[in-house]
Amino acid sequence: MTEFGDDRDLQEIVTADEEAFNGKLLKVRRLTVQLPNGRISHREMIRHPGAAAMIALDDKGCIVLERQWRAPLNRAFWEIPAGKIDPGESPFDCARRELVEEAGVEASNWVCLGTMHNAIGYSNERIVVYLAKNLQPVERHLDDNEFINLKKVPWQQALEMTRDGSITDVKTIIALAWLESYLNGTLRQAQVC
Repeated sequence: MTEFGDDRDLQEIVTADEEAFNGKLLKVRRLTVQLPNGRISHREMIRHPGAAAMIALDDKGCIVLERQWRAPLNRAFWEIPAGKIDPGESPFDCARRELVEEAGVEASNWVCLGTMHNAIGYSNERIVVYLAKNLQPVERHLDDNEFINLKKVPWQQALEMTRDGSITDVKTIIALAWLESYLNGTLRQAQVC
C-alpha cells in the first residue's frame, strides 16, 4: 500500500500545452502528458481564475441564500453568495466584495472554512469558503448581468435543504457541511482571517 504523500508513481509530466479556447472567464487547454509508465496520453482541462464563497451567518443563526438562474442547466438554484476572483485580487478580498455586491451585507468577523477543488478531473478551479459574521446591512451592487433573489433561512434549514435535494449546488452543500462541523468544533482546517 502506498504511503500518503508519496505520489511520484502517479505523476504525469506535461510535454505539450496548447490553447483550445480562450473565453472571458474560462480557458480550455489541450495537454499532452507522459504517464508514469512512459506512455503518452492527452488531457483537456479548463483553467479558471478561482472563486470565493461566503456563508453570511447573522446573530439569529440565519444565513443568506441566493436564488439565481444558471444557464448551463436552464433553471434557478439556491446557493450561498459567491463570485470569481478578479486578477490581482486575493480570495478574501473577493469574498468581502462579493458579499456586499450580491447580498448587501458587510461582515466584521471572518473565518476561512477551507478550500475545495470542485472539478479536479477537468479544471483547476478552486473555491475558498468563508464564514462571515457580525453582519451589517449595506447597499447591494449587483453587476449589470446579475439577477439574484435573496432569502434568509436558519442555517439548519439550509443544511436540511442539502439533504432533501432542494439545494444541489456543490459549493453550497460542502460549505454548509463545513459550517456544521465548525459550529460543532470538529472542523480542524478552519482559520480566522
